[in-house]
Amino acid sequence: MTDQILTADTEKAQLTEIRNQIDSIDKQIQELIGKRAECAQQVAEIKTRGGTVEAVFYRPEREAQVLRAVKERNNSLLPDKEMAKLFREIMSTCLALEQPINVAYLGPEGSYSHASVIKQFGTAAHPVPVSSIDAVFEAVESGEVNYGIVPVENSTEGEVKATQDALLESDVQISGELELLVDHCLLSNADSFDKVTKVVAHQQAIGQCRQWLKNNLPWAQLETVSSNAAAAKLAQEDASLAAIASEQAADLYQLAILEYHISDSRENRTRFWVLGREAVPPSGEDKTALVLSIKNEAGALLKTLEAFGNRGINMTRIISRPARGKNWDYQFFVDVMGHQQDENLQAALDEIQQQAEFVKILGSYPISPL
Repeated sequence: MTDQILTADTEKAQLTEIRNQIDSIDKQIQELIGKRAECAQQVAEIKTRGGTVEAVFYRPEREAQVLRAVKERNNSLLPDKEMAKLFREIMSTCLALEQPINVAYLGPEGSYSHASVIKQFGTAAHPVPVSSIDAVFEAVESGEVNYGIVPVENSTEGEVKATQDALLESDVQISGELELLVDHCLLSNADSFDKVTKVVAHQQAIGQCRQWLKNNLPWAQLETVSSNAAAAKLAQEDASLAAIASEQAADLYQLAILEYHISDSRENRTRFWVLGREAVPPSGEDKTALVLSIKNEAGALLKTLEAFGNRGINMTRIISRPARGKNWDYQFFVDVMGHQQDENLQAALDEIQQQAEFVKILGSYPISPL
């Protein structure tokens, strides 16, 4: 018994010592975060001094560089991405001291686009829900918001055509990118599958869960709506409906989760682009997106793309789609590694400008460190 008491006293003393260390470390962390906030405030004062030019507070290339450095010097027990997420939040909160960042996204609250805003800008950003992808572009162009986020493509359903169409017409710049794991759930106020008569979701979500729906709810009618969050709102009002949406949407709209992980692919990911009004300087690890159309002649596409290949420039994506207003003509959306200010890529783009019928640079942006 005495030995047990001694062991318990020893463990208590050890725990007390460690907890005291934690308290001391927490105090140091808090003081350092406070000093960082003071520096952020000083940056804001310098940028707004004079007041004649609208200051740019959010610098995508700077934030990417900082987060990459966080991951490179991380030698802690925390994974690199988790450490970067912590710094993402510190940066978000400090940035709000300089200027609150308003970000438009395809709403309502609880959509995957809403989650992408939080991942990219942190919880101190102000998400602004709008009714369509076109409305995201309009909000950025008009200056109603600082930035917007739109889905570009899904790993199973492919490109988002509404985003492609808007990019052709808009003058906004692509300022960043991020990737989000899409983990669909089936949400409803019904207490079992057999009471569900209709499944509502965004058309991409229905496509991503088509086989699961066929196997588990073959009798249910499928109806597309503007977003998965909008689907959750409908399901909240009608117990005969089930929505395909996120676990976050279930909490937000007070719905039961009838089934988790209903995507046909467990690696179902959506890529998003950040939209802004200003061109982004090089960060050191960048991509450039462009759209082009070529002459309708043999070897024209190969000749155009050789401008990249001959210079060792890696092309990470090419998607073709019919050109509007011209039957059987095509436009190509292309992503390449590098920044348009890089000498090598600049030479390739100059060559393509001379060969192609139409070229539009959509923007150069940092490769996401998150």
